[in-house]
Amino acid sequence: MENTESAVDETKTLAPDARELVVFTLSDSSGETAEAVGRAALVQFPPGRASIYRLPQVKSCQQLAGLVRECANGRAVIAYTLVLPEYRETLEAEAAKYSIPTVDLLGPLISRIASITQTAPLSQPGRLHLLDESYFKRIEAVDFAIRFDDGKNPDGIKQADIVLVGVSRTSKTPNCMYLAHHYGLKAANVPLVFGVDPPLALFQINPKKIFGLAIDPYLLQEIRTTRAIVLGMRGENDYADPDRIRQEVRYAKKIFRELKCHVIDVSAKAIEETSSEIFLQLRQ
Repeated sequence: MENTESAVDETKTLAPDARELVVFTLSDSSGETAEAVGRAALVQFPPGRASIYRLPQVKSCQQLAGLVRECANGRAVIAYTLVLPEYRETLEAEAAKYSIPTVDLLGPLISRIASITQTAPLSQPGRLHLLDESYFKRIEAVDFAIRFDDGKNPDGIKQADIVLVGVSRTSKTPNCMYLAHHYGLKAANVPLVFGVDPPLALFQINPKKIFGLAIDPYLLQEIRTTRAIVLGMRGENDYADPDRIRQEVRYAKKIFRELKCHVIDVSAKAIEETSSEIFLQLRQ
């Protein structure tokens, strides 16, 4: 069984505290879809109320029966993405024996699509992860993001689908990787350093491809102070100096105006939110 950290808490064993609800996400494939939905639901509740335990790669009805029996050891709900009808039927029957609530995350949508299109579903687990053209496109984009990270090679600016610019610690690299992995976009990033002119190539590409990442200077100071401690940067240094940071932020805003690029404030945004906004803006 695969143990995975939830968005709210972490389940260490299959016999959780009776006061805590465990959402078992069960799948006949990797279980990533069920876990993602589970995480999205759990973050709406206070910490400690519920956690997630992923149970992927179900291969038989007999295995299902054993998993359900173990889930009955505490307060539980089973959220599942099972493609094979016989697996869904077995799960529901076994869960009913132990009065475990279940949520079918995939079946109703598959049935509705089949009804509307008058097409029988393929019922093949794991098709989401087939090595198709989009998969190889994402792999190529990830490789691109690594090769052209942090302005190491200016050639990437002209080859990129997207170029992220901003001062240090504005999540340029994580966003590039996310855009590559989830959207298959070739994303390069260029750090803006106070007192250093950005690459000329930035001013030679379509501004619609450039996204400036802005951040609140006080939050940036907190982030950099923590980072400096982790890196062992003791004593005074410009990296986390408040005055220096304010200069950098003002300088970045100046460059954003010169580039005439779209600016996103990443101060209160997760990587997923920022990347989603970039993707939607790019499509306009």
